[in-house]
Amino acid sequence: MATKLRPLSLAGSILILLVTLWAALLRIGWDWPTFTPQLAGMHGPLMVASFFGALIALERAVALGKLWAYASPVLAVLAGFMMLFSPALLVLAAWILVLSSALYLAVGAAVIQRQSAIFTWLLEAGVLALLIGNLIWALGYPIFHAVWWWMVFLVATIAAERLELGRLQRLPDWAFPTFYVVSAVVAIGLLWAMAQGAVGVRVLGLGMLGYALWLGKFDIAKRTVKLPGLPKFIAICLLTGYVWLGLGGILMMIYGPMPAGPIYDAMLHTTFVGFVFAMIFGHAPIIFPAVLALPVKYTPRMYGPLALLIFSLILRITGDLAGIYWLRKWGGLLNATAILIFVFIIGWTVYQTKRGAK
Repeated sequence: MATKLRPLSLAGSILILLVTLWAALLRIGWDWPTFTPQLAGMHGPLMVASFFGALIALERAVALGKLWAYASPVLAVLAGFMMLFSPALLVLAAWILVLSSALYLAVGAAVIQRQSAIFTWLLEAGVLALLIGNLIWALGYPIFHAVWWWMVFLVATIAAERLELGRLQRLPDWAFPTFYVVSAVVAIGLLWAMAQGAVGVRVLGLGMLGYALWLGKFDIAKRTVKLPGLPKFIAICLLTGYVWLGLGGILMMIYGPMPAGPIYDAMLHTTFVGFVFAMIFGHAPIIFPAVLALPVKYTPRMYGPLALLIFSLILRITGDLAGIYWLRKWGGLLNATAILIFVFIIGWTVYQTKRGAK
């Protein structure tokens, strides 16, 4: 049963990703057809709570190896489709996402029972942030109140996974105390943002900058970037991602909370596109074979979409900060194009490898 749920959950989440990219382009200003009136407004929940919620929960379910753990990604995918096809089911879909993240929290607790470590606790903290963000949105609050919780979910998840790999190298004695301080700043900023957004978001931005500096300093990518092939590609993805995370933190510190507009777009997408998708590009050749037993092979062609992602995000953020609407609009279109090209390359390597095996 679990072997059937894996490809179904992944296929559903990728389909949601494709529709979410279309929603992102509608939201940024492209006047294209839409099959449901609320599609552009659902871009954020679809991308984070449904797509990333399903994809990362699927990875954790495979790691735990329990059938019940697959309920979380399945529900996240189901909620995503409900948001796409029926405005009347939007509230129900939001509460299904709450249930999905609550189940994901239970999966994390089971993982901690097996292995209690810094990174497993940080993973659990990230899932708790996802749950609270989903709950805030389900209760009817505007998305910009939930978005900071969703951001912490993704950043904490990635930081925890990199921290796990950090055990492969010897770090100085002050490295982990510094990491704890940065994590505390993120937690304080997140809670403070609920009461006083003007200060809290800036404190949260300071924490994001702290994570970027810590990971840039201590991640094993600083060593593996000197190696050829896949290790070098992964390292370049990671190191460029940390630059975007740091830039996002700086923008949050400068501008504080924004409910909408170009500055809001810049603050969010430096992290959600520049940091998170750079991590996905780097980890996909490792995670996909582990989760689905798919033969994803590294190819230098992967540098193409990575370069396009970086270039297009520079265009987009420049357009946001300078008020150049058309530059922002084309940057967003090329962001989506880079992601689609990378998905195609992954699918093509799987097809070619399976064809060669036959």
